[in-house]
Amino acid sequence: MRQHDAAAGAGPGTRAEAARVRHTPAAPTRAQRLLAGQRIDAHRHDEHQIVHAGSGVVAVTTEAGTWFAPGTRAIWIPAGTVHAHRAHGRLDLHLVGLPADTNPLGLDTPAVLSVDPLLRELIVAHTRDPGDTGPERGRLLAVLCDRLRASPQQPMSLPTATDPRLAAVCALVHADPADTRTLVALGAATGTSERTLSRLFRGEFGMTFPQWRTQSRLYHALRMLADDLPVTAVAHRCGWSSASAFIEVFRRAFGYTPGTHNRRA
Repeated sequence: MRQHDAAAGAGPGTRAEAARVRHTPAAPTRAQRLLAGQRIDAHRHDEHQIVHAGSGVVAVTTEAGTWFAPGTRAIWIPAGTVHAHRAHGRLDLHLVGLPADTNPLGLDTPAVLSVDPLLRELIVAHTRDPGDTGPERGRLLAVLCDRLRASPQQPMSLPTATDPRLAAVCALVHADPADTRTLVALGAATGTSERTLSRLFRGEFGMTFPQWRTQSRLYHALRMLADDLPVTAVAHRCGWSSASAFIEVFRRAFGYTPGTHNRRA
């Protein structure tokens, strides 16, 4: 999922930040553990990378927005993309680097992909011993790339608003996911008409305000579940009318119920 969000951590958007961006030519392949809230600062590499959360939730932020993924998803980061990572909950992070001329997805922008049980095990196996250079490892990577090609993209991002009027409304919603105000009321609070805001949501994000707000609430819900908050409390804090309504939306988005989130991890 994608958007500039103070909770997710600002992307490398200013000139000063860009000057501090670390350049790592090769995209690392490894497994590592990050504590809740821990970050990997903005950097870029000359190769593509797959980012997967074996446990917890990972958020990847660029100047274009934030993509987030639990264990049933992975994030594709194209070569040259400046990005930063943040852990929500205890994160078992799996990183798979791919040469710049190996692009099984044919994508030049970040994306979130479905991860079925086979692809998950392939990613875990490939990151277990990155120093191995034997022929079996090459065959494992080939199968992994085949599974990536078959993985559908998922709309799990929060794009960064470029129009200040849209950014103001997004900031209000992110500050309080339980805010139930309509777009008319949010527009009144920021001095922008509903018609203008509707046009901006569709033009910049390619989705309606209700669709975007659901994405935002799901992002906050994943963060709260990673911190072991009860399902009912998460539903209330993220603006759903009932726990059952939250469970249904979450299940449609991620393929399992929020009550099983941490047990799956």
